[in-house]
Amino acid sequence: MSASGGCIRPARPDDVGPVLSLMRGLAEYEHLTHLFLAREEDLLDALFGPHPAAECLVAEADGAVVGYALFFHNYSTFLGRRGLYLEDIYVRPDQRGRGLGKRMLKTLAAIAVERRCGRFEWSVLDWNQPAIDFYQAMGADVLPDWRIVRVTGDALIRLGTTGE
Repeated sequence: MSASGGCIRPARPDDVGPVLSLMRGLAEYEHLTHLFLAREEDLLDALFGPHPAAECLVAEADGAVVGYALFFHNYSTFLGRRGLYLEDIYVRPDQRGRGLGKRMLKTLAAIAVERRCGRFEWSVLDWNQPAIDFYQAMGADVLPDWRIVRVTGDALIRLGTTGE
């Protein structure tokens, strides 16, 4: 998918380095660099290894990868259908306002429709009002009554290795 503002396309293995750099940019924007551990080989395996865990779109402008959207499928027992979950969407600050984020979301929605997904969803930090406004302008609902539950690091190891 292309237009005058650049193109949106599936990521290729040679995009892994630029996408990882953009992921670091997202971690910086969200003040979460202390949690950023991903390495190029991790991302390469997750996207292009023998058992891919995710897929990725990239936004390209002037021959450079300037944005990405990383997504995967989940499943809704209530709908009885799989869904499309957007893990990250990010466009470099100097490339914002060109419609790249909007076009990535529209491309992802089209993928969800084509794959007969029951829903397309993602999370947003509660302080990120510009993103919330953007998503709502695109027709998304920000659900006030759901909370993310997460177990990581040592807590995950303890939970996964204790006797009961």
